[in-house]
Amino acid sequence: MTKEFIHTLKYPLLFVIALTSIHLYASLSEIKLSNWGIYPRETNGLYGILCFTFIHGSWQHLFNNAIPLLVLGTALFYFYKKLALRVCFYSILYTGILVWLGGRPSFHIGASGLVYALASFLFFSGFIRKNKHLMALSMTVVFLYGGMVWGIFPVQEHVSWEGHLFGAINGLFWAQYYKDEGPQRKKYSWEIEEEVLKNLDGIEVVYEDISRTLKEDKYVDIKYEFKRKKSDK
Repeated sequence: MTKEFIHTLKYPLLFVIALTSIHLYASLSEIKLSNWGIYPRETNGLYGILCFTFIHGSWQHLFNNAIPLLVLGTALFYFYKKLALRVCFYSILYTGILVWLGGRPSFHIGASGLVYALASFLFFSGFIRKNKHLMALSMTVVFLYGGMVWGIFPVQEHVSWEGHLFGAINGLFWAQYYKDEGPQRKKYSWEIEEEVLKNLDGIEVVYEDISRTLKEDKYVDIKYEFKRKKSDK
């Protein structure tokens, strides 16, 4: 249990260390990296689609994103091991694209879009999958970060609420898109039987049994026909 937790923690921890290193280098070198962010609908702002997540305007800005990245990132890699990297990468990429298409004419920077994507994915995925453990995780996300919902509205002018909104939309989309991959709720025998019957519904299945004897050949055809059930109203 402990080893598995440490293994899942290392990925978000390495990511936060990378963000800290970039901001530390920029601060010591007195380099302004905000120009590498997304500037919507400008050709020069396209490279920001991949860079904006790694750039922060201040240490406070970085700290505000680092803690939820560690918490939500660890939860993502612990419960959704096979999906975690894809969800993170696609959330960064497509959130950036949407911000470039629909954001205000200003530089957009910071990992908060990814934070909103992870929170949204963890919240909606639990209910979509109807897994009691993942639903408990969803409620935990609400308890810890439910107040984040106000960040998707244009309340503060200097905050990229577009990044928050498009990040949350991405999280919902990937939760629905990957609903059949990763952890699933336990299915009972009658549910499995019902799924099998639904798959066979309206399909005619033919079984042919061929038996032979020394004196004569005997052929027996056995046919099974599956008809669609009439719904009771």
